[in-house]
Amino acid sequence: MQSSLSPFFNAKGVAILGASTNPKKLSHGILENLLTFGYKGGVYPVNPKADFILGQKAYASLADVPDPVELAVVVLPVTIIMETMREIGERGIKNVVIITGGFKELGPEGAAIEKSVKDLAASYGMRVVGPNCVGTMDIRTGLNSTFIKGMPPAGPIAFISQSGAICGGVIDLIINSKIGFSHIASLGNMMDVTETDMLEYFAQDDNVRVIAMYTEGIPDGQRFISLAREVSKTKPIVFLKAGKNDAGAKAVSSHTGSLAGSYAAYQSALKQTGVIEVSTINELFNLAWALGSQPLPRGKCVAMTTNAGGAAALAADSLDFNGFELAKISPAIQARLREKLNPSAQVSNPVDMLGSVSPEDYLWSLSNLDNDEGVDVLLPILVPQALVDTLGVAKAWVEIGKKTEKTLLTCLMGERSTKESEQILNSNRVPVYTFPDQAGPVLKGMWEYKKVLEREEFEAITTQPACELALETAKAAIGDRKVIGEYESRLLLDAYGIPNVSGGLARSADEAVALAEEIGYPVVLKIVAEGILHKSDAGGIVLNLHSSEELRVAYDSLIERIKMNETSAKIVGVMIEKMADKGVEVIVGMRRDVTFGPLMMFGMGGTMVELVKDIQFRVAPLSNEDIKSMVAETMAGKLLNGYRGAPISDFDALYDVIGQLSRLSLEHPEIQEIEINPLIVYPEGQGVVAIDSRMILS
Repeated sequence: MQSSLSPFFNAKGVAILGASTNPKKLSHGILENLLTFGYKGGVYPVNPKADFILGQKAYASLADVPDPVELAVVVLPVTIIMETMREIGERGIKNVVIITGGFKELGPEGAAIEKSVKDLAASYGMRVVGPNCVGTMDIRTGLNSTFIKGMPPAGPIAFISQSGAICGGVIDLIINSKIGFSHIASLGNMMDVTETDMLEYFAQDDNVRVIAMYTEGIPDGQRFISLAREVSKTKPIVFLKAGKNDAGAKAVSSHTGSLAGSYAAYQSALKQTGVIEVSTINELFNLAWALGSQPLPRGKCVAMTTNAGGAAALAADSLDFNGFELAKISPAIQARLREKLNPSAQVSNPVDMLGSVSPEDYLWSLSNLDNDEGVDVLLPILVPQALVDTLGVAKAWVEIGKKTEKTLLTCLMGERSTKESEQILNSNRVPVYTFPDQAGPVLKGMWEYKKVLEREEFEAITTQPACELALETAKAAIGDRKVIGEYESRLLLDAYGIPNVSGGLARSADEAVALAEEIGYPVVLKIVAEGILHKSDAGGIVLNLHSSEELRVAYDSLIERIKMNETSAKIVGVMIEKMADKGVEVIVGMRRDVTFGPLMMFGMGGTMVELVKDIQFRVAPLSNEDIKSMVAETMAGKLLNGYRGAPISDFDALYDVIGQLSRLSLEHPEIQEIEINPLIVYPEGQGVVAIDSRMILS
């Protein structure tokens, strides 16, 4: 079954609405691109004031364009966009690229126009890329609906970008390097077609071996998670996120109108789905090209050959920082290397063949290192010198690349004299980098993807349903309030089987004493008052009371203190709770992310949680592996595991609480935040207990 996105890349005919005779206009560039790169379909400029443009017959209206035409590219003012889209719909064209800007990126008025266009397009069953984009490319069919100058060679990388300018910049940067692409898609405001739609399309295209993504905000987070988890099993996805901090988020909003989600949520979602995140545009394509052209490393031992010790030292630092190491070259291979290399050459690792190295030296050293079973990755480095045949060295590396089954990455540390050599290497699927420290992050990314392929299938955890009677009791207590303290929160936790410390609500000193005698001394007092969420900050907690006399005095003092210091608070009563035995204090919680939904949290708990910031996140729904890895990646997890002779904690009970809290969060979308802090975790077999909790509703 043909995808609804297919005509964006292999339409039988393309109409350019607003095609101009002026070479300085964007639409003129689009027409020129459609005629330049081998596209075999019909190309139809639509302009009522022209007869011919670039030798192509121009048409007065879209209705005059002959069949077949499957794609419309709109480069007309936003003021006539509704009329234009209606004309396209009536013509029966189902795929549209709207290059034009002036929509939600400009604010509410533009957003309203965009919404009207989206509704109109949907009524005709159209798929729309854009608006506010530069279009799409299929390198093999030659269909180039962009106004970008030039097109890269054919290759394994499909690039999805929310930003059109990034697409143009990337092409200009790499077009002479001979790095190969299969498709490029600029999506702009994503009124209809999203990154997730394109991800699904490229997953099914056999010409695509790796998918590179630049995004400012994903509109359909849960669908992205589900799809990316499946796609990453067969094709690596390399991901660059813009808008990671407050300043970046503001820039994103003003640029494309995206609502930037929490970066922690993005990091968690990518980790859970096997998507490989990078930090820069440079890393995005360095890694994508390596994944698309080289086998994954079988191990972490790297052998370097070089003519420059300093460059090799930088590379070695980068390898170590990214989890790789220099291989130990076997004595037999070292002896072989000495047979032909300069007597002064170093033949351990790195193999330093000195400045005046020859192509034959590289061929000899790499051939022998390839035969060393202790070597997993080959990394030749060359710093061009006056007496060195740089082009010959590149050809020697290509020859090795055709023979080896190991990962081969290369470095030509130069630019003025290396361009032709770079092109030869990339044309033969041998990645080449300008700086020696670029190989480390690439290998780290390749290793991460190797681990993705070794993962077990995702299987959501099995949790227990809530007790309906207890759930109704909790809802009744909460009512229509939005900021919920411990008393009502613990009722909801009870409904989901999450154990709370023994206790209850007292509205008088006599009730407090009765409760304390029922649960047993020593006890804790905690104020329950609307308007107070953080009780300790308000002086609303009294610890370690051992008798009814102490309790009565503490109760009256607590009430008076809150009345005096928190005049706006509405006092409900006081929680009387059993003093819990000591254990490991952790925090478990959820914050609902605008993009991905429930973002589960775990880390070191107590009053220092914001200072320590020992926190890990995962997006629900969770697998057992998600929960275990979230815990293990924290200092709290190491403490729980018996740090320095302490007993191992009750991990099963902790995992159960995280699982139940994730179920609660999925079943109650009105909960924006919920937190248990601290949750005390006891030694193995002794369970856990929630000491304090709170939540915020939408």
